[in-house]
Amino acid sequence: MPTHGSLTKAGKVRSQTPKIEPQPRTHLSPKRRTRANYTKRIIHAPRDERGGGRGQRF
Repeated sequence: MPTHGSLTKAGKVRSQTPKIEPQPRTHLSPKRRTRANYTKRIIHAPRDERGGGRGQRF
């Protein structure tokens, strides 16, 4: 069975590609974003918006 190119050329393009450093992430990961939204909306919400004392006990 014929091969699609010789093994001596394997990885040729990747090794010739210049290395680019990754950009720093400017956004939170989905897990951290969800936790931040929960803290902002539920934990630090005013008492009247939380349901008037029902729900979570602090």
